[in-house]
Amino acid sequence: MSDRQRADRVYEQLLERAGERWVQPRKERVARILTLLDDPQRNYRVVHITGTNGKTSTARMIEGLLRAHGLRTGLFTSPHLERFTERIMIDGEPIADAAIADAWEEIEPFIGMVDAELEAADDAPLTFFELLTVLAFVAASDAPVDVLVLEVGMGGEWDSTNNADGDVAVFSPIDIDHADRLGDTIAAITEVKAGIIKDGASVVSAEQPAEAEAVLRRVAADRGARISFAGSDFGLAEQKLAVGGQLITVRGLAGQYADEYLPLYGAHQGHNAALAIAAVESLIGDATQRIAGDILSDALQNVTSPGRLQLLGIAPTVVVDAAHNPHGARSLAQALSDSFDFDEWGLVLGVLGDKDAAGIVDVLLPAVSEVFATAPDSERANDADAIADLVEERGRRASVHPTLAEAADAAREWAASSDRRAVVIAGSVVLAGEAIALSEAEDWKSGWTA
Repeated sequence: MSDRQRADRVYEQLLERAGERWVQPRKERVARILTLLDDPQRNYRVVHITGTNGKTSTARMIEGLLRAHGLRTGLFTSPHLERFTERIMIDGEPIADAAIADAWEEIEPFIGMVDAELEAADDAPLTFFELLTVLAFVAASDAPVDVLVLEVGMGGEWDSTNNADGDVAVFSPIDIDHADRLGDTIAAITEVKAGIIKDGASVVSAEQPAEAEAVLRRVAADRGARISFAGSDFGLAEQKLAVGGQLITVRGLAGQYADEYLPLYGAHQGHNAALAIAAVESLIGDATQRIAGDILSDALQNVTSPGRLQLLGIAPTVVVDAAHNPHGARSLAQALSDSFDFDEWGLVLGVLGDKDAAGIVDVLLPAVSEVFATAPDSERANDADAIADLVEERGRRASVHPTLAEAADAAREWAASSDRRAVVIAGSVVLAGEAIALSEAEDWKSGWTA
C-alpha cells in the first residue's frame, strides 16, 4: 500500500466516526487518550487561536512569522478545502502522507480502549474532530516542532484542542455563530471562547464588542494573564492598496513596522496581520522585542490564505471567499468595494443549512448586481432554490443552478460580457474548496471560453 493510500485510509476511518458537527462539551475524553500517549501536546510551545472569523488567516500568518524566525512549526486548522492533510501543516507544508499514517498507527491501539471506556459510561465513541486533534498533537510531537499554532474547532473551553496549554491565547473578532452550542449572546459565546486562556499566559485580541472585551479582561485577570487589545495596545496604523495586495503599517506591542507588503486583499487581512504580529511579539520577545525587519518582511510577503479572497480566474476575474456567516460576509462586501475596481459583481452563493443564510444574503446583496444560487456538495447544504427564495424575498432576482459548475459557468459568461464585471464565489468553506478544484481543472486563469 502506498503512503497516499495509507493516508486516505486514515481519512476513511475518521469519516466512520461522528462528524465535525457532532459536538459535546467533553474535552476530558481526548485528555484520556492523550494521557495514554504520554501527553504529546506538552512537547512544544503552543499559540492557541479562537474567535468567530479570521482565525485561519491569522493562524497562517503567525505560523509564517514563527517559521521566518527559524523555528520548526506545526499548524492545525479546520476545515480543509481540498484534502484533509491540509489541516495539519509541518514547516508550512501539508503533512506528509507517511507521517499522518504513522501517527495514526501510534494512536490506533488506544482508540478501542477509550471507546470501550466511553461505552461503559454510556457515552458516545471518540469523534472525527477529537481523533483529528489527537493526530495533530502526535504528528507535531513526532516532527518534532518547536511551536504548534493551534486553531480551536468550536468555542474554546471544552474544545478538544484545549487539552494543550497555550503560551499565547489569540482572539480574532467575536460575533454570533454556533448559537445553538455556544450561546445566543456575544457575552455567553465569549465565556466559552475565553476558556483557552491559561494561568500566566499572554493574551492578544482583535478589537471586540464591549461585552466581549469585558469578559476577556475579567477572565485574563482571574488567571493572571497579560492581555492586550487591538486599538488600544497595538493595531493597524495605515493601509494602502498595492498590486496584488496592500501595504500596511502596524503599531506592534514592541514597536512600529512601516509599509510592509501583504499579498492579501481586504482591510480585515491587515487587521489579522496586526493581530498575528502582536501574538508573535508576545511569544518570542515577551512583547518587548521588535520583530526584525527582514524576518517580518519575508514572512508577510510569503503569506497565503487559500479560500479567503483568493484569485481563481482572469478574463473574467473570479475570486473566492469562504465567508460563511454575516460577520465574514461584511468583511467580504467591504473588500469588494475597497480592494477591486469593478462596477458590477456577480455572486455565486451556496450556504450550508446550519448557517445564517438570510443574514449572509442581507449583507452581500447590496454589494452585488447578479446572484447565481447554488448548493455546496454536502448533505448539510441549503438547496439552491432556498437560497434563491431568500434573494427574491428581498426584491432581487437569482438564477438557480443545482451545481457549482453550472453556476460558475453562468456567472463567468455574464461577467465576460464586460471588463467592468467580476465574479465572487462565497457562502461556504465547502463551496470554496469545490471552486478551487474546479478553477484548476478548467484553467480559469486562461480566460473565459464559451
